[in-house]
Amino acid sequence: MIKVLVVDDDKLVRQGLISAMPWADFEMEVVGEANNGEKALEFLDRHEVDLLLTDLAMPVMSGIELMRAARARFPSLYIVVLTLHQDFDYIQEALRLGAIDYIAKVQLERERFDEVLGRVYQRMQEERRVRSAAMPDVYAVGLGYALFAGEGEAVYASDPLLRETPFADADVEEVEDGLWLWTCAEQAAPDDAALDAWLRRLGEREGWLLLRVASLTGKRRGTVHRGLRAYRSREYFYAYEPDHRFVDTTADRLVSPPAEAAEAVALQLRDEWLSLEWLREEEAAFADRLRRLREARLPAARLETILFVVESEWSRVFSAVAGERPPLPERLEHWNVAEEWFRDVRRWTAEATGASLYSADVAAAVMKAIAIVKDEWNGPLLAADVAKRVNMSRSYFSQCFRDIGGKPFNEYVRTLRMEKAKEYLLHTAKPIQWIAEQTGYQDEKYFSRLFREYAGYLPSEFRSRSSR
Repeated sequence: MIKVLVVDDDKLVRQGLISAMPWADFEMEVVGEANNGEKALEFLDRHEVDLLLTDLAMPVMSGIELMRAARARFPSLYIVVLTLHQDFDYIQEALRLGAIDYIAKVQLERERFDEVLGRVYQRMQEERRVRSAAMPDVYAVGLGYALFAGEGEAVYASDPLLRETPFADADVEEVEDGLWLWTCAEQAAPDDAALDAWLRRLGEREGWLLLRVASLTGKRRGTVHRGLRAYRSREYFYAYEPDHRFVDTTADRLVSPPAEAAEAVALQLRDEWLSLEWLREEEAAFADRLRRLREARLPAARLETILFVVESEWSRVFSAVAGERPPLPERLEHWNVAEEWFRDVRRWTAEATGASLYSADVAAAVMKAIAIVKDEWNGPLLAADVAKRVNMSRSYFSQCFRDIGGKPFNEYVRTLRMEKAKEYLLHTAKPIQWIAEQTGYQDEKYFSRLFREYAGYLPSEFRSRSSR
């Protein structure tokens, strides 16, 4: 459905438009209304909108001012203006600013609703064809940055990660929902400092991944788009790591991905894991076994089957000793979930049989990491950085931290930050943005969402309830 925002300072006009227009007949739905340009921009910042229907003459912020701001911030937005029949100068200015059509209010008085809305719908389709045709079929630049959003997350054009990217000199296109591609010449690539700062913000969003694609020049747009969609459905599963969200590839590898493992290889890997030898082997041998399984690039469904049969075999062998079965993951979103499960089963087995998985040196390193987190919780903290500081590999550190610290690294940091945020909310009158920044989050909306997930209320709600 085409999502519509209606903006007019006259409440009766807004209500009349919303109730009388046959929106559904043209695959449209009104998702909001506003009585001036400032309120409209606030709504656009928080909601996904495809079509802006705005009056030109309004207090606070005129329709022309609204158009300028909206076009700069939401370049894919379609705009239609409402005007009186004598506002011809305003109409010309609106068309120059990119309005696809205008509606004279006298047309509405004559109840020509079907004709008016049908014309707007037709103009939108024509504009889409024009925008599509304006994109060349073959890339003339060599570098691309593909951003994959987290699975199932609703993402709007107003999202700070999309509005404040380091790709200022790049062209952007939405490949599909939750997948964008910026393209630029190599000399226009963002500098390392800007990219690193943006990636740190990206690291706060569950499931998000940036893929840098080299050697795009001469590749067909449609072929690259298909390659990105295929990457998302298969390669993303293995490429994504919670503590490392930046992956390099080339256009050739993207459009010609490696073949899936042969059936014989998949069966051999299943049998290796079914042997349960990995439960007792040294960490180096176990890590190598995990590496070979990952490099096989089995489809996620096939890997899930291996987990299922391994869990059944483990229960057959150890149920009398352990008393419980190791729970399977609810969702196998990416490879790290599978790796953590295998490591959990090793730990589960060690606890059930009285064995110990970690040396005193490893325990000491994790305790040092916990001390670092408690000292630096309000700054940028990545598991990969802390692991390096305590001389451990990232993947092994994550598992050791979870086992010894009692929680995964990111959850441990988030808990410290949320508890401190509670203190600020209860004992200060500081604004939410200030509290977000003091607890390590630059994006107030993202902080508020995390706080609600943790405490059950938005920060403002938590503060008001606690002050009663």
